Amino acid sequence: MVQLIVGEKGKGKTKHLLDKVNSEVKTIPGNIVYLDKSTKHMYELNNKVRLIDVSQYMLENDAEFIGFVSGIISQDHDLQQMYFDSFLKIAKLEGKDFSPVIAKLEKISEVFGVDFILSVSLNESALPEELKKNVLIAL
Repeated sequence: MVQLIVGEKGKGKTKHLLDKVNSEVKTIPGNIVYLDKSTKHMYELNNKVRLIDVSQYMLENDAEFIGFVSGIISQDHDLQQMYFDSFLKIAKLEGKDFSPVIAKLEKISEVFGVDFILSVSLNESALPEELKKNVLIAL
């Protein structure tokens, strides 16, 4: 399952993402990984959540990002959820059509049983029609 938290920059998507991850970590039996563009939110996350600063890994495009995510999943068979803050930025998709990447994440989710929750800096009205069903929160 891929869920989206959408809204313009500065609307509070990260706060909703952090609240969700910190409440989920108390209830789910598996592991959680949080991908971000920095370690700025390290102290706002429960210490059971693994924070990964994607900017340290020199990813250059969305294909490398999908490979990076797949590598994380391959190393943790107990992984249950992944949170992507600033998704368009960390996946190198700013200004691009990101529907194909969401489709790949949907397939990865089905095969490996990992749920993805993404914050996306776009208004819900700017989303491609096929992605509107994935919106969890629109700000």
